Amino acid sequence: MQARTRASRERKRQADQREISDLQRACETLELGPEDRAFSLLPLSPRTRQGLKRVGFLDMTPIQKEAVPIALRGRDVLGAARTGSGKTLAFLIPVLEQLYKQRWSNADGLGALVISPTRELAMQIFDVLRSIGGQHTFSAGLVIGGKDLKHEQDRLRKMNILIATPGRLLQHLDQTVGFDVSNLQVLVLDEADRILDMGFANTLNAILEHLPSTRQPLLFSATQTRRVKDLARLSLRDPAYVAGEADSLMPQHLEQFYMVVELPRKLDVLFSFLRTHTQCKILVFMSSCRQVQFVHEVFCKLRPGLSLMALHGKQKQIRRLKIFDDFRRSQHAALFATDIAARGLDFPAVDWVVQVDAPESRDTYIHRVGRTARYHAHGKALLFVLPSEEQGMLSALREVDVPITDIKARDTKIQHTAPQLQAFLFQDAELKHLAQKAFISYVRSVHLHKDKATFNAVALPLPEFAASLGLPNAPKIKVVQEARARAAAAAATAVPESSSEDESPRVRTKHDRLFGRTNQTVLSDHYAALLDQPEPEDDDGDPPLSDQTLVDLRTEPERADLAEASADGRALAAAVLVRSRAQGAPALLEGVVDSQERGRGLGRRLIETILEGHHGPVD
Repeated sequence: MQARTRASRERKRQADQREISDLQRACETLELGPEDRAFSLLPLSPRTRQGLKRVGFLDMTPIQKEAVPIALRGRDVLGAARTGSGKTLAFLIPVLEQLYKQRWSNADGLGALVISPTRELAMQIFDVLRSIGGQHTFSAGLVIGGKDLKHEQDRLRKMNILIATPGRLLQHLDQTVGFDVSNLQVLVLDEADRILDMGFANTLNAILEHLPSTRQPLLFSATQTRRVKDLARLSLRDPAYVAGEADSLMPQHLEQFYMVVELPRKLDVLFSFLRTHTQCKILVFMSSCRQVQFVHEVFCKLRPGLSLMALHGKQKQIRRLKIFDDFRRSQHAALFATDIAARGLDFPAVDWVVQVDAPESRDTYIHRVGRTARYHAHGKALLFVLPSEEQGMLSALREVDVPITDIKARDTKIQHTAPQLQAFLFQDAELKHLAQKAFISYVRSVHLHKDKATFNAVALPLPEFAASLGLPNAPKIKVVQEARARAAAAAATAVPESSSEDESPRVRTKHDRLFGRTNQTVLSDHYAALLDQPEPEDDDGDPPLSDQTLVDLRTEPERADLAEASADGRALAAAVLVRSRAQGAPALLEGVVDSQERGRGLGRRLIETILEGHHGPVD
């Protein structure tokens, strides 16, 4: 019995080895014709075929048709295709097949690593992997932020396929004992251009230091990078660049529009748009988390007529998961979101993508509008641009052949929301504080744009924008104040061409600034008016005497009396000091009283003398 069992195991092992060898040879000689689209034509394992058939994936998309055969041969791949074209399957199928050909098991450790820039995209990739890889025996795990680290550490050592976000992955590489990545075979970067940019540069460099150099990198994105510096960091060896349908990066059935909207009218136009599209599924993009929070709060109070949701980075992970699932299942709803929802996420049947704030780049625009019109579906996109942003934004989109049409809103259809927002903020102090944060975060996002010719935070109508949010005045923003100070300093140092070279600017000292100050109290205007009035005349028609006039009218005897009084005062003070030293504190007190009485007498006599000289004897 044991010999028979041993023999059957040997026969099974040999059959598996022959199957793997046949698959490898078929991959090397695979050539697909122009009309070959079925997954059944690919040399895939029976378990992968069963998973694809069970989910209903029968035909390949253009990016899958080009990328999968190359990746099955073991070559490095750079894949670029428009959003919604099936890039996820294009790298998950090679991952499963490579590990299957090597007969990977739990004892071999981590064999494939998929890195995603956002948690929601990582969860979406994990769901697709579970659906098509359920027939395989590999263990797979999802590692993202917002969950218990200890809970993940206990299971991480047994994973064959791991899907992770960069931050949490690096944390496990540094802290989890026994997490071995030395046998890694395949490294996948989904949305590779986002992971390779400055936001994840340091994290990615630290991750790559832990990984072996002998691995197969697969990079996929709608806007792919071809910079030599980025590719060298990943140790790519003669990568194959595949682009699917290279004619356009935009979805085929997408209609794109833009509308020139003044900054103070953005919320009015957005609210009116939602009121007139209550039977649609709408995804609204804004530039910051605080804006998403504020607009969601006030629009829920205004009740535009459809369900409203908000998705941003400051939410807890459980809350983000719930909102993500709720919007996927909704038929008529509006989701306010930051750019965490711009890349890779598959929301079914989105009718409109509205970009309230202009994207930071044309790549971001492509990813945002890619949330609608996915694969064969139809969709529409609307972009709000300020008058100062119109020229720069349109020129950037024309460089990548984005067809976009100008439309205008009907003034009669626009509902003004500022009065209602003012009432909400007056009643709710927390909502007012949130409005201030939304105001500041928007201005800062404009200030951080790289294209300063198109995006200028100093030129924004900030008081009017604050009023449109319901705020009584515009909060002070340090970056704007500093930018204005630099502009003023540059204007002050600039020398006009018509001025002569000998003229030098006068240095303004602190005394000049001191005397240049004006009174800022409530009596300023009244005091200035008094100074402008003519001086009143006396009853006899003569102008009143000033202090200087009185001094000039003093006679020589008066000046002598003044000097005598001053000398008496000094002598009296000296006598008091001598008596205090000789007799102590009582004598000092007595001398002080005596000096006060004599001083009053001298002062009275001096005043009488001056008045007698001008107005006659005093009664």
